[in-house]
Amino acid sequence: MLKKRIIPCLDIKDGQTVKGVNFVDIRNAGDPIELAKRYVKEGADELVFLDITATVDRRKTFVKLVEQIAHEINIPFTVGGGISSVEDAAVLVKAGADKISVNSAAVRRPELVQEIAHEFGSQFIVVAIDAGLVNGEWKVFVKGGREATDLDVYEWAKKVESLGAGEILLTSMQNDGTKKGFALELTDKLSKDLNIPVIASGGAGSSEHFADVFEQTKATGALAASVFHFGEIPIPKLKEFLRNQNIEIRI
Repeated sequence: MLKKRIIPCLDIKDGQTVKGVNFVDIRNAGDPIELAKRYVKEGADELVFLDITATVDRRKTFVKLVEQIAHEINIPFTVGGGISSVEDAAVLVKAGADKISVNSAAVRRPELVQEIAHEFGSQFIVVAIDAGLVNGEWKVFVKGGREATDLDVYEWAKKVESLGAGEILLTSMQNDGTKKGFALELTDKLSKDLNIPVIASGGAGSSEHFADVFEQTKATGALAASVFHFGEIPIPKLKEFLRNQNIEIRI
């Protein structure tokens, strides 16, 4: 069995780490390089960097910042935001990304997933899915959660898996920033439907929430932002708690 992963997320806007609630009410959360260095020391298993306005602003990811963070850390590093071609992905590989995350660009042109997987391998491409409830059904949202699509979350996830995605980063917009726990039913169904790893995101507010998502779903990773950024849940204490719950966790 894969050991569960604890993954801090750096949501980047204008070169700074930020955090919102339900994808809005954004506030500053600190310097991304200093946070990244701190997370390595605390024992984070991976790090995710998402340039949250790159797609909306129609620009590329902050490559220089990616280079600076990659230089400071020695854990797997996923980068997303504004990636719409194999060439974009190649630039980030050169800058130090271990994996890249695509969302809106893949919805616009699903072949992008296949192209990147063919060029770099499936293990390199993560498809991020921002899931929101529309009339009681989970739909895929794009442009940083600003725009709903007609795509069913479960069907879309299966499609990108068939195109070569190596992992899914699943964020429940309803739960994001609320600190009321992950979307367990959504995560459980999706993680059972797929044969690739699923990272749960959105809603972490306590150590118990991490235990819930690992015990009640097949998610192999859990991602959070503000509870880590503001020191509400120190990663070493979280890992100790999970080990005491007999959850296989990386030390």
